Amino acid sequence: MREWLTWGSVGMEGVVFKRLDHVYRPGARDGWLKYKVRETTEAVVGAVTGTLAAPRTLLLGRYDTAGRLAYIGRTTTLARSAGAALAGLLTAAAPGHPWTGRSFAAGWGSRETLHVTLVEPELVVEVGVDVARDASGRWRHPARWHRARPDLTPADVPPPR
Repeated sequence: MREWLTWGSVGMEGVVFKRLDHVYRPGARDGWLKYKVRETTEAVVGAVTGTLAAPRTLLLGRYDTAGRLAYIGRTTTLARSAGAALAGLLTAAAPGHPWTGRSFAAGWGSRETLHVTLVEPELVVEVGVDVARDASGRWRHPARWHRARPDLTPADVPPPR
């Protein structure tokens, strides 16, 4: 099984397994476990939901090879303590933010749009992501916030895949 977990580069998200004495029942997943391949990585905060004083989620990006801030995904809802800690590190966006005029979907495949507050794309954060990506390379599932990385600059963050 360990070798299977290295197949993320070919699109495998993880492994689902069950007890040998359990039978498959369509639509039922009781007794099944899923192990997702996860990694931690850095991204640049480009916007938040909630307010600057109490951010709820972070919208994340990475600079592509042409120097554009490409949207890569967003985080799960932040704990209040994490939001409070991040609030002091975020600055309201100045005119000319790379995402000005852009709308963001509330979820993968959703038509509902998020109300976001743009921030200066200066803060780098470390997040946990699984290996699932959509056709444009964005994370299919929300990232899990780990920590702020004020020791890094946006130039230290790898470009989108």
